[in-house]
Amino acid sequence: MPVETIDTLVIGAGQAGVAMSEHLGRNGTPHIVLEKDRIAESWRTRRWDSLVANGPAWHDRFPNMDFPETPGDGFPPKEEIAAYFEAYAKMVDAPVRTGVEVTAVDPLKGRPGFLVTTSAGAIEAKSVVVATGAFQTPVIPPIVPQTAGLRQMHSSDYRNPADLPMGAVMVVGAGSSGAQIAEELGRAGRKVYLSVGPHDRPPRAYRGRDFVWWLGVLGKWDMQASAPGTEHVTIAVSGANGGETMSFRRLGREGITLVGRTESCTDGVLRFAPDIERNILRGDDNYLALLDEADAYIARNGLDLPEEPEARQLGEMPACVTDPLETLDLKAAGVGTIIWATGFSNDYGWLHVDAFDETGRPKHQRGVSAETGIYFLGLPWLSGRGSSFIWGVWHDARYIADHIAIRAGYNAYTPDAPAAAPAAQNA
Repeated sequence: MPVETIDTLVIGAGQAGVAMSEHLGRNGTPHIVLEKDRIAESWRTRRWDSLVANGPAWHDRFPNMDFPETPGDGFPPKEEIAAYFEAYAKMVDAPVRTGVEVTAVDPLKGRPGFLVTTSAGAIEAKSVVVATGAFQTPVIPPIVPQTAGLRQMHSSDYRNPADLPMGAVMVVGAGSSGAQIAEELGRAGRKVYLSVGPHDRPPRAYRGRDFVWWLGVLGKWDMQASAPGTEHVTIAVSGANGGETMSFRRLGREGITLVGRTESCTDGVLRFAPDIERNILRGDDNYLALLDEADAYIARNGLDLPEEPEARQLGEMPACVTDPLETLDLKAAGVGTIIWATGFSNDYGWLHVDAFDETGRPKHQRGVSAETGIYFLGLPWLSGRGSSFIWGVWHDARYIADHIAIRAGYNAYTPDAPAAAPAAQNA
């Protein structure tokens, strides 16, 4: 049976794969996109029911299509986001094949390109774009043993408060996911404990502009990760409830018990690091620093934006922070569920190429890997801070598509034939 051939093969049809297909199509690069489930599957089945985008609709979108139902300053729900990418793929005529899983990618022997083994047969491709994103394998630290009567789950498996067993809930991790889930559970009447580590905490909006606007005009979207391993700095921001600043002080005053980083568990008793107040204050410093930069920008550029002195009123520190818990007996506290909002890891065991460092992390520059012809797209900080956002993925994809086209031009080059030697002249 002949093996199918294609110039470029894209693995994954989430936001990264759809964006990649648009730019490859514009460049005239023949390609296909393989997706083991459905387009934008993670938005459909790996998010909680009430999730909305963390950025407003005018900003967190691809440039050539608006969200059809959510107004520009609103925050589209996950169902609309999934439908958006499906419609976008149709608009750009993306050649997506769903229900096809890639099981291996191997370099071809003695010639450029790769053999891609899939559930639907083998494909040879000159270039492969790994657009599987950053949310591949949920990470649950091996801290709490499996115990009868205690349900442990990753935040990607959480759906709504009614889906959980009765009792209090321990949420570990206070980034956007953990903080929003904890707040939803608290407002549903659950007793909630929230383990808070170091984090950044931008304002949802300030002086009439959303924080995404401030990051843009202040040049912060182009920031690079300062050092390896810092790509996953926790950021507490939310579009829930119409968009509001995520304040841990407020959550504590509303009845959520804030604790430090979860360190260990012995005989059903959790032990926390003595860092909760330090973490809250560090997040407050990050928040106030952005307000300072915004005020300076307004003054320097003579902008007529309303003053907002109340934004600097942080409120009292809750008692659970000033007199923190050092330990928590899960059974005595009636905790029936632990939700681990502790992020994801990547699994590239199927990608048999020389594109990883000693820790298994992709080696790349703006998605162009150390292995010629292999590209990564959809990773945090791929080119800068904006890479984690929908619009940032679109721009990263354009760079990679152009790189593929430029490399194809080099490969197509043939030198001019040498000119014929002039005939000898008679002496």
